Amino acid sequence: QVQLVESGGGSVQSGGSLRLSCAVSGDRFDSYHIAWFRQAQGQERSMVAVITSSGSTNYADSVKGRFTIERDSATKTGHLQMNSLKPEDTAVYYCAVRRSYLGYSGRSSDYGSWGQGTQVTVSS
Repeated sequence: QVQLVESGGGSVQSGGSLRLSCAVSGDRFDSYHIAWFRQAQGQERSMVAVITSSGSTNYADSVKGRFTIERDSATKTGHLQMNSLKPEDTAVYYCAVRRSYLGYSGRSSDYGSWGQGTQVTVSS
């Protein structure tokens, strides 16, 4: 059973940066697609970014050019570098993984393993 532990959330002012990390336990790290989702208060969970097992990336339009998703096989960790943060980026951020043989997906319902979530708050 894979387990995900997130870190790196916090509070920053508009224009600031944060780096989220997602430590993935268990073996076969390279067989997973890794995704970051976020859920603002009163809203549905939505995709932020996905990195496939082969390193291809996809981003929500709202974060393109500001956020970067990465993966590190040596440390079995996924990262989300968030720059030029805006108040509308305020949300709980979750990492999730999906076996690569299942194919790419940006839908939260297609991901079976999730981290506990980390709060990101951006003030104006």
